[in-house]
Amino acid sequence: MVVHLLGTGAAEGVPALYSGSRVSQYAREHGGKDVRTRSAALIDGALKIDLGPDTLMQSHRDHLDPRDWSGVIFTHGDDDHCSPRELQYGLYPFNEMEYLGFTLYGNDRVCDRIRSTYPDWPIECVQTRSFEAFQHAEFVVTPIEANHNRKEDCQNHIIQRAGKALLYATDTGVWRAPTWNFLKDFRLDALVIECTEGLCATGFDGHLDLFECAEVVARLRAQGSLNPKARVVTTHHSHLGNATHGELTKALAPHGIEPGFDGMVFEL
Repeated sequence: MVVHLLGTGAAEGVPALYSGSRVSQYAREHGGKDVRTRSAALIDGALKIDLGPDTLMQSHRDHLDPRDWSGVIFTHGDDDHCSPRELQYGLYPFNEMEYLGFTLYGNDRVCDRIRSTYPDWPIECVQTRSFEAFQHAEFVVTPIEANHNRKEDCQNHIIQRAGKALLYATDTGVWRAPTWNFLKDFRLDALVIECTEGLCATGFDGHLDLFECAEVVARLRAQGSLNPKARVVTTHHSHLGNATHGELTKALAPHGIEPGFDGMVFEL
């Protein structure tokens, strides 16, 4: 299984729009791994996770053809993860296609947004629910409940194929008991996990800071949900976390975690 991180930034990206924060300024001056677009990923070149406002740019940058995608999974309905208006360009009159070339999967809020935007368009949107697995081509996908927004079934996703298992977990917060208990039945070969707040914890419990991220990973290891050699990579970083890529690398290394970056590719 090949994991391609297309974006590793939080909602405002890095450098952030309209911001002169230290991390934003550093990213503007140095570029490279410190520039982060809104979070998204691609699995085995076919299964897309989230369709945000940076999708076109990410496709151009990494030389991707969205016609290769067979499915798009939405983690939740926030604007940086779900941009329904981008879907119109996959159909006539913007190109020659009469049907969208991939199936959409999302919770009730996501599906409602898409259906209300395109009430009469030939777009297939399948509603997903936490803890209910579904099959897409050769993938088995199991959404699990994130602790991000109590008004929505926000989802992280266990993705399995050919004997390998990845947990893609952005906008997680610290999971509640049902999710922890559910994960005891899985052995993960890789984990992509948010570290939104970096070195600056806030009062919002719907995101992880670096120390909470490390605690979540340690607990997954302790309960046997992570294989001993599982790779752990972060995503969804905010400039407000006050940590450059290099600073994140140094702070995360003692925990056996590495910061992800835009364009990063690794294999399970």
